[in-house]
Amino acid sequence: MGKTILLQVYHSSFIVDEEITKACGCPLLPLKSHIKGPAPVSEQDSTDIVDEAITFFRANVFFRNFDIQSSADKLLIYLTFYINIALKRLEGCRTLAEGTKAIINLGLEKVPVPGEHGFPFPGLFAHPQSQEEAGLIMKRFRPARNQCNRKVEYPN
Repeated sequence: MGKTILLQVYHSSFIVDEEITKACGCPLLPLKSHIKGPAPVSEQDSTDIVDEAITFFRANVFFRNFDIQSSADKLLIYLTFYINIALKRLEGCRTLAEGTKAIINLGLEKVPVPGEHGFPFPGLFAHPQSQEEAGLIMKRFRPARNQCNRKVEYPN
């Protein structure tokens, strides 16, 4: 008889309380980014949600179901999906220049917001209640995606 191996889903360590601003139910957690956005800037030596998404990517990408324990987990799911897209774009690149171009082009693509055609997870985030909230969530996703791009392209 073979051993049964139990795999563990990794959840975000960020505890989202009422003081954290949210847009469409997505917390505006601090990012270690120099790209301006609605979220506060995280200390460079601390772990941010992008670091968690990259660290947990290899384990979490294989799970079909993910028990959401906090709104930070929703952002972790979104970023895990986005990292997968970035890696697929890099798959056929043969040189660093090709990879850099692919990542830059990915970063320039329109960021769909919840409720728009092309948003990958209908129902994960609430639809924006106003244009202001739609703009806020888009401004949240873009720096997080660009931070993922930077870390996928240049891991160190």
